[in-house]
Amino acid sequence: MIDVRRSGERYPGGDPGAGIDSYHALSFGPYYEPENLRFGAVLACNEERLAAGAGFAEHPHSHTEIVTWVVEGELTHRDSAGHESVVRPGDVQHLSAGSGVRHVERNAGPAPLTFLQMWLAPREPGGTPRYEVVRGISDATPYAVPAAGALLHVRRLAPGERTPLPSAPSVYLHVVRGDIALADEELSPGDSARITAEQDLEALAYSRTELLLWEMR
Repeated sequence: MIDVRRSGERYPGGDPGAGIDSYHALSFGPYYEPENLRFGAVLACNEERLAAGAGFAEHPHSHTEIVTWVVEGELTHRDSAGHESVVRPGDVQHLSAGSGVRHVERNAGPAPLTFLQMWLAPREPGGTPRYEVVRGISDATPYAVPAAGALLHVRRLAPGERTPLPSAPSVYLHVVRGDIALADEELSPGDSARITAEQDLEALAYSRTELLLWEMR
């Protein structure tokens, strides 16, 4: 089964007056859709666009695996466990909230910032908060989030190039940039596909493309 969700179907949120525009692919905050609460371990896939100087004030998280992918610009992170980082395109940031942590996310640079933030449900709640940034992740090595039983694959494709999708019980695909063909569907930036129990699927790139794929078992 392939369930395609279009970019324009996402729920707009954030605070445009404060320079924050958000687009939620799953139920989030004031947006509540009972049949769109999660897909596998994925609880949220939010596209955040921050103007220069804009950001999210300190706020709490718990019992959530938060993975961030910067599309353009630089994201400044600071949390209550003492971690401070600047996250750039090609980096994967992972905050395991554990029993509780607070953090601040800002665009401290002069250029606009766009990033994707994906929340996953851990198999077991609680634990000690953890944080890491992996710089310059490659297409060849997926990023593992064992607490949620998930792997994040990054695929960067040239026009005309094909890539196989993981053969797993559940796969969540998000198009960061570019255009692809997936089975009988065509997907563009911001579109996503929720794939269940499919084998031997391939994505074909029509243009220079970047995909994020969550493999869940």
